This record gives sequence, C-alpha cells and structure tokens, in this order.
Amino acid sequence: MESRLNPYEIAPEGYRAMSGLQQYVNRSGLDPRLLELAKLRASQINGCAYCIALHVREARALGETDERMHLLSAWHEAPIFTPREQAALAWTEALTRVAETQVPNDVYERARHHFSDKELVDLSFAVVAINSWNRLSVAFRRLPDTEAPRVP
Repeated sequence: MESRLNPYEIAPEGYRAMSGLQQYVNRSGLDPRLLELAKLRASQINGCAYCIALHVREARALGETDERMHLLSAWHEAPIFTPREQAALAWTEALTRVAETQVPNDVYERARHHFSDKELVDLSFAVVAINSWNRLSVAFRRLPDTEAPRVP
C-alpha cells in the first residue's frame, strides 16, 4: 500500500486546530495510560495501522504491558482491566461506533459511575480526537512507522 497525500502539509491550519484539541486532552488530567488504551482501542476499531503502531509504542513507554495490549480487543472478557478502564473502553467503543450504537444508556451510566462530569467530557474529547486522527490516517493511507522491513 502506498501513502496518498499528507493532509498536514496541505492544510497546516487544520493540523494546528486538531493539535490544539489533542493538547487540551493531553493536559486534561486524565491518566495518560488510560488515554493510550482508549486511543489504541479506537484505532483498532477503525483499522488505523499508523495509529495502532504509534499508540502501542506510547502505551509501552508509559509502562503498559504487552499482555494488556494484546487483550485489549477482548477487554470484555479479560479480567486484567479495572472497572474504570472497562467503563472508559465501553465509552470509547460506543463513541467510535456512534452510528451503530447511538451511545446506549447503560454505557453512559457505567461511565458516569466511574468518571466525574468533567472527566467524562474530557474522555469524550479524547475519543473525538483519536477518531479524527484515525480517519485522516486511514483516508490518506498514512503508513505505520515500524522497525521491521516493509513488505513490497
């Protein structure tokens, strides 16, 4: 697969605007490891190879384990995620699949149980941001930075 074009070079003002939202999320006070799990899960759902590779590296740098990252797509069945993480992952999945889910009340209530109003809004901004990055990367075929040789 070949990259298409670089939207960040073509529309730097748009990139700066999206980066502003990402900077807000990064300063929100939410646990960075939790944010990386949410980013990684949304990227898995969206099939964004670039973002999956990036967020695996970033999560690992924050101390996340390979086992938890390997089990992330089956978090419902893996007892190694805390109730707060499970609520965040359910929220992430519901927002990422909003056209399908319409964000069910039980997912909302679960998230409200584990997050303050401000935290839930900030988590929502985080999910909005990663879904936006995913969509640009998938649409323009941004290739992952990998250590392995690329297959021609």
